[in-house]
Amino acid sequence: MNEKIAIGCDHAGFKLKKTLITSLEKQGYDLIDFGCPSEESIDYPDYAHPVAEYVEKNKVLGVLICGSGNGISMSANKHQGIRSAICWTEELAALARQHNDANILTLPARFISMEDGIKIANTFFSSSFEGGRHERRVNKISCQ
Repeated sequence: MNEKIAIGCDHAGFKLKKTLITSLEKQGYDLIDFGCPSEESIDYPDYAHPVAEYVEKNKVLGVLICGSGNGISMSANKHQGIRSAICWTEELAALARQHNDANILTLPARFISMEDGIKIANTFFSSSFEGGRHERRVNKISCQ
């Protein structure tokens, strides 16, 4: 497979990030870890922006993780080519890819289990954009 996935988190998402890296690498994905490196308190935009830039430039998918998912997703969505979706169920992850062509999965580490995080990520990466009526809507998201 060797598909590249960019991943980053804040301190609240550190444990889930490490778990996801292990799980996804076992499945053959090539994870590019943008940090953070520990559970020591940091500022989530410092990690959201490099992941978003990499995803945007290289046309790959990404994962961001913070406590609620909100701050890190808001930061990533400031980038024109990014559609970061906060997902806390497998169904939301599938719909984010299928209907919204999301290119970054954002996980709320304080609100999901490690096991659910793996399932949600697997669903996100195994789903694809359906196009059709959804494409017209997705093309209206960007302000440029």
